[in-house]
Amino acid sequence: MQKQPQENSENRMAIKKFFRRLRSNPTIFIGFMIVLIFLFIAAFGPFLAPYPYTQQNLSERLQPPSDDNIFGTDQFGRDIYSRILVGSRDVLVVAGSGTVLAVFFGLLLGLFSGYRGGYFDEVVMRVMDVILSIPPLLLAMVILFSLGPSRVNVIIVVGFLYIPMVARVVRSVVLDLKTRQYVEAARLRGETSAYILYKEILPNVLPHLAVESSMRFSYSIFLVASLGFLGLGVQPPSPDWGLMVGESRTWFHQARWVLFFPAGAIAILVVGVGFMSDGLRRMLLPGGVSDG
Repeated sequence: MQKQPQENSENRMAIKKFFRRLRSNPTIFIGFMIVLIFLFIAAFGPFLAPYPYTQQNLSERLQPPSDDNIFGTDQFGRDIYSRILVGSRDVLVVAGSGTVLAVFFGLLLGLFSGYRGGYFDEVVMRVMDVILSIPPLLLAMVILFSLGPSRVNVIIVVGFLYIPMVARVVRSVVLDLKTRQYVEAARLRGETSAYILYKEILPNVLPHLAVESSMRFSYSIFLVASLGFLGLGVQPPSPDWGLMVGESRTWFHQARWVLFFPAGAIAILVVGVGFMSDGLRRMLLPGGVSDG
């Protein structure tokens, strides 16, 4: 009964230490704050938007930023600010869901491949190398041309493309961990492979996985926006940021704000996730260097 208060105290100390280290580096703090702000916008964007994101007013089309429309209006007279607020949910949900898929299956492949080794490891890694040899955007375009553009298909494609990268990072960590003394001791005690993987190896893989996940999330956002720009991502009338940038190309010289604001939202979010990833690497990994 005395163990639980001690564990709670240790958890509180770890959380306080985390926030102290977070405040000590302004870049890392800014990254975490940007991500938290965008998560808040994604959760409450539809309630914060001053206008319905599909509401058209052709008499007010291509109006510059003003008190009524702080980001201006697009070619259909829709409020760009409202569309960016609502569109943040699609970007984060699609990119986040794809990252979760990649992390889950990449973790499983990396764990079993690295721990088992031998012929199984060789076959799995060669398959991963084949997928990695194809440029991600090109492979995504080929798959979506075959399956058709939709929210679910984009999530599946993003997850599939980043599985090899996560698997390679996890495998490289497992190859090092499985030779450690505490793993050998578990084998000598007669523990099963499942127990060793879950209790001895997985907890030590998680810091590396957290860093890799944040990096994959950043790349996923950029990939989802790129697919939207090409018309292969989330389809209209969804206010996907990449789709907004693609639709605004025709009007760039006449109304630059139509392109500037959604492109700026993508850039700020990607930079924020990049700062957060760098902070996680410094705080969780020895020496601040990621494997793989």
